[in-house]
Amino acid sequence: MHIELAFKIYQAVLLFIFGTIFGSFINCQAYRIVHQEKWWTGRSHCATCNHPLNGLDLIPILSYLFLHGKCRYCGEKISPRYMLTELWMGIAFVGLFLSNSNTNMELLRDLGLTCVLLGISLVDWETMEIPDGYILFGIFWWLLTNTGKLGIEWWAMDRKGGMRAASVYILKTMGKSFLAAIAIAGIILLLSLVMDRILGKESMGGGDIKMLFMTTLYLGIWNGLFALILSCVIGLLFIAFCKQKKIPFGPSIAIATYLGLTIGPFFTRWYLSML
Repeated sequence: MHIELAFKIYQAVLLFIFGTIFGSFINCQAYRIVHQEKWWTGRSHCATCNHPLNGLDLIPILSYLFLHGKCRYCGEKISPRYMLTELWMGIAFVGLFLSNSNTNMELLRDLGLTCVLLGISLVDWETMEIPDGYILFGIFWWLLTNTGKLGIEWWAMDRKGGMRAASVYILKTMGKSFLAAIAIAGIILLLSLVMDRILGKESMGGGDIKMLFMTTLYLGIWNGLFALILSCVIGLLFIAFCKQKKIPFGPSIAIATYLGLTIGPFFTRWYLSML
């Protein structure tokens, strides 16, 4: 039992480290997208003096702390957003690991989605736009991980003669998620069109609707509805806290989706058990 606990702690520590690394990468990627730079090539550089950064400047969390939140080359302050984002992603990865009771492939699927959600949130907060690239990658990752899960099930069940049953189950699950995504995104699209006509202006961006479609693929119908309601509540809290009439909705959807992945199943099972 002690060995099992030690191994779980070891896995959590590794996931925290990987989370900070991916947080650093997504942060850099989002910055380059916002500033219309090529995110897939070129070295990282200081946002103030543009001096290229070396390996010691890019260690997640630690570099910020050791440099006291300042650039090594020009001495200008570095936004704490970078360190906080890295820390958040480390914690988010561990949270998914601790709340996940399914297969490793499903955990990998949710980790990838969390990276996508972070990228969307950072870009949308700065530009009020959600890049289609993140949406397309999120859909591709959903298909890829479900295909991988299907392959694992085939391999495991082949000798037991249950390959067909496993295939039917996974394909049905994917089909239900796809229909749920169409239903939720379609309802929100219809409501936004009605509100656009009533208000005489755009009530919800197309990127938000596409994001809801993508996230519902992962959540399914009940967790998707849970995340949708929760995202509206979080959005209202953002408006009250930031004291702005208009804020990007992407971060609210992202936070609600993450909560849908972690606590959503427990909440929906409790709620449905009362019906």
